[in-house]
Amino acid sequence: MKTIRASEIGSYLYCQRAWWYQRQGVETGNLSELAGGNELHKQHGKRVLVSGCLRTAAYLLLLGALILATIAVVNAVL
Repeated sequence: MKTIRASEIGSYLYCQRAWWYQRQGVETGNLSELAGGNELHKQHGKRVLVSGCLRTAAYLLLLGALILATIAVVNAVL
């Protein structure tokens, strides 16, 4: 008896025919499209990482500006 994994259940729910082909060992015919999709996902992942880094840098710069503004106000009062 062959074990069915959770990822296979997801594949089955997405496309029963593709799941069956996969279980039969049939190779996909659209390898170039799959490779292109994988490349798009990699590029998107890089953009998400860069945007997260830029957001963190923006928050740090804002915090620095607030600290400098606070120091300037305290020095002006003294």
